[in-house]
Amino acid sequence: MSTIVILGPTGSGKTGVSIKIAQTIGGEIISADSRAIYKGMDIGTAKPTVKEMDGVPHYGLDLVEPGERFTVADWKVYAETKIAEIKARGKVPIVAGGTGLYIDALIYDYHFKGPTGAKIGDFEQKSCSDRTEVKGDFLVIGIKWPSEVLRERLRQRIDAMFSPELYQETKDLVKKYGWGNQAMKSDIYEYAWKYLNDKLTLEEAKEQCFYEDWHLAKRQMTWFKRNPEIIWLALEEVYPYVLKYIHNE
Repeated sequence: MSTIVILGPTGSGKTGVSIKIAQTIGGEIISADSRAIYKGMDIGTAKPTVKEMDGVPHYGLDLVEPGERFTVADWKVYAETKIAEIKARGKVPIVAGGTGLYIDALIYDYHFKGPTGAKIGDFEQKSCSDRTEVKGDFLVIGIKWPSEVLRERLRQRIDAMFSPELYQETKDLVKKYGWGNQAMKSDIYEYAWKYLNDKLTLEEAKEQCFYEDWHLAKRQMTWFKRNPEIIWLALEEVYPYVLKYIHNE
């Protein structure tokens, strides 16, 4: 039984199509998102709601408190454990997310120095193979969009996310963890907080947040393009492709 990996830049539609696939093939989803691991950071990290999950089990969400140490090595162990558990139940593991190092660590079986491994981006503490051979049975699918379409999707998502619910979530996080918590910096919370404190107008906050997301998407695509194992598909092609693959497996 293959583990299905669905990746792509932020805002590409990974969550929705993963849930649709899981409902059809008896899948369970493991998040590969380095922001979704934090408790209380829900709206701002675009975690699926219970309603959106629609009965599909999800793992990899709300693992640690914001700012608590959780490494790539930690995630790899967690994901491998969940994959084994899901397969033991006769279900199909689906790994979905946009954190490239998480996904590479899993499919290329990276080994990390020391007992706790490396933080994201801390390559000096990481010992890994290059991207030449997948170390297991994985189907790796990437969602592709024309740049101008992805940009518009990001703008629409940001417009929807700036809401009273986001403002309350931001206030709650700051009250509980303080604004010095690094997990909340360089994310939508930073711009929501500046708006709430009259440092930015609403339009300025949305625009700066958009450029942050757009630069993130470009970094993610640069990372993914170095991976020769990815089968790139348009969003509407992903669901039928996976069903055909499972049927023929």
